[in-house]
Amino acid sequence: MDDASYLSITSLSKRFGPLLAVDSLTLAVPRGSILALLGPSGSGKTTTLRLLAGFETPDAGTITVGGDDVTRAAPAARRFGMVFQHYALFPHLDVGANVAFGLRVRGSAAERRVREALAMVDLAGYERRPVSALSGGQQQRVALARSLAPEPRVLLLDEPLSNLDPALRERTRRELRRAIRQVGITTVFVTHEQEEAFDLGDRVAVLEAGRLEQVGTPDQLYDEPASAFVAGFVGRSAAVPGERLGGRPGTRALVRPEALRFVADGGAAALEGVVTERRFTGAQALFTVDAGGGVAVEVQAPRRSASPGDRVRVAVDRVLYWSDAPARGRADPPDGGAA
Repeated sequence: MDDASYLSITSLSKRFGPLLAVDSLTLAVPRGSILALLGPSGSGKTTTLRLLAGFETPDAGTITVGGDDVTRAAPAARRFGMVFQHYALFPHLDVGANVAFGLRVRGSAAERRVREALAMVDLAGYERRPVSALSGGQQQRVALARSLAPEPRVLLLDEPLSNLDPALRERTRRELRRAIRQVGITTVFVTHEQEEAFDLGDRVAVLEAGRLEQVGTPDQLYDEPASAFVAGFVGRSAAVPGERLGGRPGTRALVRPEALRFVADGGAAALEGVVTERRFTGAQALFTVDAGGGVAVEVQAPRRSASPGDRVRVAVDRVLYWSDAPARGRADPPDGGAA
C-alpha cells in the first residue's frame, strides 16, 4: 500500500434523481495529511464526505483506505471518525461520558482512551466538566476528542467551525490544526471558507457541480489556477477583455488586485479609469477602478495612493489566467442544495 494514496477515491459518482451530485471524482489523500474539500453550494463536497463516511452509497466508483476496499462497508466497519457541523454532543452527559460514547471497550481501558483523547486536544482533566459549561471552541474540541478516542483510520470533518463567531473561529482553527498535526491522522474536511481551507489543508480540492476542478497546495491554487472557475473562485480577481491587455479578441484576462498598480502619467498603463471606492484594510487599501465598458478592477495599493473620484492609470504586472469564456466567478455562500 502506497502512503501517497492511503485514502483513495476512484471514479466516484452519486446521483439524486436528475441531479448528478458527484461526477467521476478521483482523489488520493496521503497518510497523515489534511485534505480540504472546497466549493460553493451544490458543488458536491458534502455528498463526497457522506460517501466517505458510508452515509450514502455511490452509484459507481471505489473508496479504499490502507488498501482495504470500503466502498460498500457499513459506517462502523470503516473505522472513520466524524465531527459533525453541530458537534452532536449530549448535554446531559459530562465531557468524559461524551468522549467515551461509542467506545467498544469499557472500564479502565475506556478511561485511558478518554484521557488520551482529551490530552490530544488540550483538555486534559476535563472529564467531569458539564458540556454546558464549555465554550464553543471547547465543545468543538470535545467533539474532536470523541472522534479520536476509537483510534480511527481517517478523520472526517463537516464544516467544523461554521457555528463559531469570527474571533473564536480563528482561535479554534489554530487549536484544531495543532491537534490534528499532533495526532498525525489522515483528515478530510468540508468547508466553503477559503481562508479555513488554505489555513488547515495541506492540499485543497476545489469542486464545482460535482466535478473536481483542481487539487493542489494553497499556493498552487492561488498562483496557478487550472480553470477560469478556480481563478474566479479562489481569492479575489477581476475579468478584463483580453484585447485591452494585448490578448486575442473574445478572450478574458483574470487579474488579482496585488498584480495591479497605479502609475503616473507617462507610465506603462494598461487601463485608465476613475476610482469609485476605497476600502481601508490597514497600511494597504483596495481601490475599485471603473475602467469603462463595464470593466471594474480592484487595485491593492498603499491607502493614500488615491481617493474616490480620482482619474488613474493602472499597470497590470501579471495576468492570472486567460480564458476563452466569461469567468463564472465567486459563488454565493451555501444556502442549501446538494453541497
